[in-house]
Amino acid sequence: MTTRRSPLAVGIDARGAADERGGRGTVVREQLRVLAARPDDRRYVLFARNAWDGVDLDDRFRWVINRAPDPFWHVRVADRANACCDVFLATNSYLTVWFLRIPAVMMVMDMVAFDADLLPNRRSAVIERATLPWALRSAASVVSISQATADDLARRFPRTGTGSVVAPLAASAAFSESTGDDVARVRRTHQLERPYVLSVGTLEPRKNLPRLVAAFLGLDPAIRGDTQLVIVGARGWESDVTFAELAAHPDLVRPLGFVDEEDLPALYAGAELFAYPSIYEGFGLPVLEAMLAGVPVLTSAVSSLPEVAGPEALYVDPRDVASIRSALETGLSDPAASRALGVRGRVRAASFSWERHTATVLERLDAARS
Repeated sequence: MTTRRSPLAVGIDARGAADERGGRGTVVREQLRVLAARPDDRRYVLFARNAWDGVDLDDRFRWVINRAPDPFWHVRVADRANACCDVFLATNSYLTVWFLRIPAVMMVMDMVAFDADLLPNRRSAVIERATLPWALRSAASVVSISQATADDLARRFPRTGTGSVVAPLAASAAFSESTGDDVARVRRTHQLERPYVLSVGTLEPRKNLPRLVAAFLGLDPAIRGDTQLVIVGARGWESDVTFAELAAHPDLVRPLGFVDEEDLPALYAGAELFAYPSIYEGFGLPVLEAMLAGVPVLTSAVSSLPEVAGPEALYVDPRDVASIRSALETGLSDPAASRALGVRGRVRAASFSWERHTATVLERLDAARS
């Protein structure tokens, strides 16, 4: 006679859902949306500093709120998870894994912290460099969000970083649903009266905005016309010089700062072109969001970005202003070809799935318990 196992109790570091606007926060929010809609008998214990009410969660889900500062948050959460969970999904930090006695599935979003040339956030870089090596030895499984990130991890840690499972991200369906009225409303809200090239992302060095601005300012005026460069994103680290450059050309460059999540799909949809010449990405979710909105995309031929955009983008050398300028000219000078690129990009973006991403993560959690 076989004994039926009790339902799997999954602990999740869910801090990002309420506390992070993009990046890791987007990943956790989309995972929770999928889990809430997916019938199963697992139980989910959501550890956070603040609960997130963006989706209705049934009685399979329970928030455990702990507002202790770091590093005590990780110790207390691990103690609680050890007592009430079978496995733990580490979405946001490698440090929690240190204190767990239950199997952990650890998500690796990028390897920015290990490349000083990318000028990563100093505090985050110190913490990640100190905690990732031990966490890799302790985790039952590692999930990378792109093959490029998995490859970077394996190169950096050839003994413990190999064999991570790849679970690509996706763009929310909301990015395909903007109407003409939505675009008109967002244009009025942000006073966007002229055609615009859009770039979205936190203002930080690796986003490469100074070179994008230089390339845009260097366009042939006959091609640029009255088009503006619109920059969306909160100020990050090492951003003073970048922000000064954005503010120096108010007639041509419009920094909007942080924009509400509800406005982003229509901002994408209203753009002539989306420009994302990043120097490095772990995935590059804004590229996929723009593609799902049907906007032609300019991006870098580095790291994970070709993996995301495939053949449906204008590629640049992100360290070469002339390369970026040439791609901008191509995107703006041939509207018919750009529209066709946007149509193909939308088809490609629709092939990525949060359901498939989350299913891969669940498979690793189930396997970790075995």
